[in-house]
Amino acid sequence: MKRWFVIAAVLCIGLIGGTAHAGNGTPINTGSANTLTLAVFGDWPYGDAVFKAAPLLIGSINADPKVRLVIHVGDIHSGSQPCTGAGLVPTPPTALPGYNDLIFGFFEQFKDPFVYTPGDNEWTDCHKAKQGKSGAPLNELAAVRALFFPAAGLTLGGRQKQVLSQAQAFDPAHPADAQFVENVSWEESRVVFVTLNMPGSNNDGLPWSSPFTNEAARLQEVAERTGADIRWLRQAFALAEANGAVAVLIALQADMWDPAALPSPPNDGLNGYTGFVRELASLSLHFGRPVLLINGDSHLFEADRPLADPASATGLIHATGAVPNLTRITVQGSTNKPREWLRLTIDPRSPAVFGWENVVYCDDTTCP
Repeated sequence: MKRWFVIAAVLCIGLIGGTAHAGNGTPINTGSANTLTLAVFGDWPYGDAVFKAAPLLIGSINADPKVRLVIHVGDIHSGSQPCTGAGLVPTPPTALPGYNDLIFGFFEQFKDPFVYTPGDNEWTDCHKAKQGKSGAPLNELAAVRALFFPAAGLTLGGRQKQVLSQAQAFDPAHPADAQFVENVSWEESRVVFVTLNMPGSNNDGLPWSSPFTNEAARLQEVAERTGADIRWLRQAFALAEANGAVAVLIALQADMWDPAALPSPPNDGLNGYTGFVRELASLSLHFGRPVLLINGDSHLFEADRPLADPASATGLIHATGAVPNLTRITVQGSTNKPREWLRLTIDPRSPAVFGWENVVYCDDTTCP
C-alpha cells in the first residue's frame, strides 16, 4: 500500500485547515472517542407519494437530538422516472430539467451535515427506455457533480462539515482521479468514513442505448471510476491503520450481492463489482477490526456478513476468502412500508463499535 496516500491526506488537511470557511470540525479528528449517531437512508424520494412525505422524513431526522450527521446512499429518483436532460439540445421531451434542484432543496433542509453519494438512477441509467431516454449518462453525472458537490471538501446540509475529497488528495500517478469530487472521507469518533461512486446496474456495466451509444466512452468511464474507487478505498484503510482507528465505514449505492441481479443474462449481473469486492476483502482482512459497508439499491433492509462464509450464496458471487469482520447493511427503500431511516450509533469504546435500529417516519396511518 503506497504511503503517499497518507502523506497526501495530511498535507491536504493542513491546507484545508489554513483556508477553510467556517464549518463543522476538520476532516480528520483522531482524538475524539465520543459516541456519534448518524441517520442513513437511500433510494429517496421515489415518486409523488414519497415526495409528499418528504417533510416527515426531514422532520423526523431533524428532531432526533442524537443525530449529528446524515448520509444518503444514492438514487434520488426511481428507475422509472426521468433524468434532467442536462447538456442535450433540444432537451428530451421526457426530461425533467429542474428535478435535481428540488432534491437539492430537500437536502439543504437537513440541519446537520449531509453527505450524498450518487446512485445509478440519476446518471448511469438515464439512457434507458424506462427512464424515457431522458439523459446522457456522462452529462447527467457532470450535472450531479456541479449541483451537489459545488465545493470540494464541504458537505451539504444546514451545518456544513469539512471532509476530504478525492479531488483534493488524488494519486498524482492517476491525475484523472481528480474528477471524483463526490468521493470523500473523514475521521470522527475514531472511525474512518469513506464514500464511493459505485452505482448499481452492474457498475455501469450495461451498454448505453441509442441515441447515447458510445461503448468506448462507457468503458473508459467504468475503468477510470472503478480504479479511482479502489485507490480511494486504499487511502481510507491506510489512514485508518496509520491513525489507529477502531473501524472503517464505507457508504456507496450498489448492492454488490443482490440476488435479483443474477443470473446474467437476462439480469444485469454482478461481475462488474468483483475486482472492487476482492480489494475490499483484502483490505478488511489486513485491517482486522470492524468494517461496515452501507448500501442501498435493492430496497429491502438487511444486515449480514456477505463474505464471512466463502461457500455461502453471497460468498460464492465474488469468490473471496472468508472475511468475518465485514458487516453489510442495506437500507430500506423509500417506497416500502413502513417508511424508515436507519439510526446508526458509533461507540468507539465498544468492541462492536456499530449499533443500529430502524426509525419509522411514515406508515399507513401517517403517510400523505
